[in-house]
Amino acid sequence: MKLAISGKGGVGKTTIAATLTKLLARDRKIVYAIDADPDACLAAGVGIPEEVINQHKPIVELREVINQKSAGGGAFFTLNPDVDDVLEDYCLSVDNIRFLRMGGIKKGGEACYCRENTFLSAVVTSLLLDKDDAVIMDMGAGIEHLSRGTARGVEMMLVVVEPSKNSVNTAKLVQQMASELGIKKVKIIGNKIRNDKEREFIVSQFSAEDLLGFVAFDEVVWESAMDQGPAAQLGGQLLDSMEKVYQNILREVGEVK
Repeated sequence: MKLAISGKGGVGKTTIAATLTKLLARDRKIVYAIDADPDACLAAGVGIPEEVINQHKPIVELREVINQKSAGGGAFFTLNPDVDDVLEDYCLSVDNIRFLRMGGIKKGGEACYCRENTFLSAVVTSLLLDKDDAVIMDMGAGIEHLSRGTARGVEMMLVVVEPSKNSVNTAKLVQQMASELGIKKVKIIGNKIRNDKEREFIVSQFSAEDLLGFVAFDEVVWESAMDQGPAAQLGGQLLDSMEKVYQNILREVGEVK
């Protein structure tokens, strides 16, 4: 199962991604949890201690490894470096979870970032196209790590929405981008739902077939955002809501237990 999760900043997509990762790890052998959003911290959500996170470099900053893997010079270098050993050596492991932090796509400017961006593309390709393990990618709203090639490996794009107009507008933009990349299943998860009015607002903005489920507002999760350490615990109201969403995901990708 290969899932990419996106949405406007602050809607709770990292909490959703972390909880789905834990649920998959509970039921499967190995799950790769990939933090592809430079502004997020999926590591804390899956239970990696802060002191370990702080010492863990994003893949894009592993310059020595990138130079070794990207043979050639100037604009000419290997387009598809073998990165399987990188995934093994630089993943942080927690039980069945393998965590990897991507780092942001490098922008043009004084330096050429062809090597870095090609290397990131190779890592994403290996995860989405070459491995049989489950993959959860916590994306930014721009889904910049996905190209038309790597998007072939994404079974479903999950767009997390809170009951606000700005969040809905971002979700519709992500839907469009994902569709243009050729991702066939793009589903909406309503998050932080406190009452029927908020649920009805989200229902009014999307088609019934696009809506995958709703996650109730959880005071415990909200308060945990002020604390150091894991942001999402596998329990309580969050788990109750996410179990239903999780089962809907399994049905959509044909993996009903």
